[in-house]
Amino acid sequence: MFKKLFRRLNQDPVRENDEYMIEITGNLDETKKTLDKIIAESDDVVVREFNIAKKRRAIMYVIDSLANMQTLEENIIRPLMYFRRELPDIKNEQKFIDSLMEDTILFNEVETTDNVEDAVLGFMAGQALLAIDGVQTFVIIDSRQFEQRGLQEPPSELLVRGPRDGFNEVLHTNVGLVRRRVRDPNFVLQFGQIGRRSKRDFALMYIKGIADPKLVDEMRYRISCIDTDDTEESGNIEQLVEDNVLSPFPQVLRTERPDKTVSSLMNGGIAVSLDGTPFALLAPVTFQFLFKSPEDNYDRWQIGTLIRLLRYVAAFIALFLPAIYIAMVSYHQGMIPTLLAVSIAGTREGVPFPSFIEAFAMEFTLELLREAGIRLPNPIGQTIGIVGGLVIGDAAVRAGIVSPIMIIVVALTAISSFSLPSYNVSITFRMLRFALMIIAAGFGLYGIVIGFIFITIHLASLKSFGNYYMSPFAPFRLRDWGDLLFRAPLSGQKKRPQVPNTYDDQKSNWTK
Repeated sequence: MFKKLFRRLNQDPVRENDEYMIEITGNLDETKKTLDKIIAESDDVVVREFNIAKKRRAIMYVIDSLANMQTLEENIIRPLMYFRRELPDIKNEQKFIDSLMEDTILFNEVETTDNVEDAVLGFMAGQALLAIDGVQTFVIIDSRQFEQRGLQEPPSELLVRGPRDGFNEVLHTNVGLVRRRVRDPNFVLQFGQIGRRSKRDFALMYIKGIADPKLVDEMRYRISCIDTDDTEESGNIEQLVEDNVLSPFPQVLRTERPDKTVSSLMNGGIAVSLDGTPFALLAPVTFQFLFKSPEDNYDRWQIGTLIRLLRYVAAFIALFLPAIYIAMVSYHQGMIPTLLAVSIAGTREGVPFPSFIEAFAMEFTLELLREAGIRLPNPIGQTIGIVGGLVIGDAAVRAGIVSPIMIIVVALTAISSFSLPSYNVSITFRMLRFALMIIAAGFGLYGIVIGFIFITIHLASLKSFGNYYMSPFAPFRLRDWGDLLFRAPLSGQKKRPQVPNTYDDQKSNWTK
């Protein structure tokens, strides 16, 4: 048995694209032989032969794990087998197919093709493939049925106020969540496939009349340039379409939230959703988007402004606080108030390491705890985080390895990094924090200033799909400052942001 299986699996190990360039003759035996060779090797492929009205032979190919077999049996195969009317003349092939599709095949999504490649690609995506003797056309029936998890609140983008539904791994479900919120006929949704072998479905979404056609064409072009076997996750697309692969800053934003996706579309952005992942991609992105959350607009403008300012302060602390501590303790003790300097010196008494080693060890330990907490199941992960933070921190202080002030610095830095709305943004700040700590250990505050200048120069030169990353800071755009550091009242936000460029910049015409 195994020898037979081995021969079957190895007699044609690699199938080239030109094998799909086959002409359909209408002879069912030849068609079956061809399709068996191309698609029927896998054990989950169901081949169902039957007679239409007990007169005309037909064969259906279905992937059992992707299609609803019971529906196909009840709505396609049985009606065809017990077709009671006189069959149309097979010589008029189109009339024959139309008669079956109109009277017997009880499915909405049915199409025909005489191209074997198209038929095979549809079959591999889960569609049923029907071939009829004497007919040079395949009937493709979309009877796909996928197991999917329910709509849940996105765990990576939790909100206090806002909708609780999030994307899941099924593309059509995700697209439906967006379409339910956008009923504008100008909303454009275009499907495509990506990956030479995986042929994953993706959806490109934008609103015609708002999104810049050049931006849409640029996204189409970059996606069409992707030539890889598989894109396992939308993160693969993100890395392949971004402008600067060396930059630590995200140039395409990812989200699990339909409301955030719709907000981006309404402001002239483009969204890309990939089948098999709950993360959609939003482009273009500027620096200000890293600090915005959908929740900002759900609360009154005073609350939104306060929370947004808090995020900017948190970002500064997450990026610079350990480096400033190292620089002040190592090089610039004179800048510290006397009482505070005495207090820090007292807590550091007996600590055998310089402040850089002390800070680096604690930050490294914290990163380990954070990674361990993420990979473990939720109850255990929380326990590891709490126990690790308390026990290791207390033990390190008692052992005289680190000072209590260092624990405060590291804890404040960690809390601040969690305040940022996007997880990948906080990772960017964590990476830069370690670099600034190293510079601070070598050059003190001068090193931190030089590091800040380098980061600023990099951000000022960075682009996302042709748009300046630091806009509206640089280039300065006064109109967009109404929704930047402060969140102006919604009644005052009548214009769309100037980045990205939009065809219709009037967002609202609110009058009281």
